[in-house]
Amino acid sequence: MIEVKWCGFDFGQCLMEPTNLRNPLLFGDILKKTGKPEQISRTIRKYRILKEKYVEYGIIKEGHRDEILNYVLDGEQEAMDLFNIMEKELLGPGKGLEEALIYLKSEQIDINVVSELKKTLGAMTANIISMFLKKNNLTSYFNELITPQGKINVKDNNIDLGYMGLTKQAGTIYDKLKEDLKQKGILPSEAVIIGDKPATDIIPAKERGFYTIQYTGYIDYGPSGAHYKVSNFLELTRLIKGKVKYYG
Repeated sequence: MIEVKWCGFDFGQCLMEPTNLRNPLLFGDILKKTGKPEQISRTIRKYRILKEKYVEYGIIKEGHRDEILNYVLDGEQEAMDLFNIMEKELLGPGKGLEEALIYLKSEQIDINVVSELKKTLGAMTANIISMFLKKNNLTSYFNELITPQGKINVKDNNIDLGYMGLTKQAGTIYDKLKEDLKQKGILPSEAVIIGDKPATDIIPAKERGFYTIQYTGYIDYGPSGAHYKVSNFLELTRLIKGKVKYYG
């Protein structure tokens, strides 16, 4: 069991699991509501082209939502607004997530999101992560959202732009995170990163001294070198404990 003061969860295909999301049905409903049912096949085809470009839908949703609006939906803001609303209703939390969050909070561990969310449409605080946490009544468990657009304080929506332009894959988010945690008296060895993708969540974080746990409940990307693997977040309760009470 590892003892930590701080933990950071990835968002796409980790905190948020898209098992119930069926893109053809989603776009079909959107275009029917906007009075353009004749565009359903074309729109679904364009979304698949976008997936071929970025490989995974999770990457599109976190980093390229502007292309969903401008390319897939032809710049139709009404359709994009419906996409955001209807998508949110279909996305659910990963297996055992809330039980794990209750446990981590009881251990007085600082809980956060570390995401590759590169672009939002509209106010930064109206991003898909914030909306997802609110919809699933999970906001109270988290303190900060750390993204390449900035660090958002979940409690007061204050935005720290020190993370602007940094990414997980390049490791620069983790470099900045190390600096911030040091100011709070937390070492990388007293923090854990939990995510599904080796290239962004596991390898660069582990190289910088963080504990790493690979979540395989939605997709198992294979060997990653993570310290642990879990397929259900409830497993975190036997892997992690709070090191000390931390007043962050």
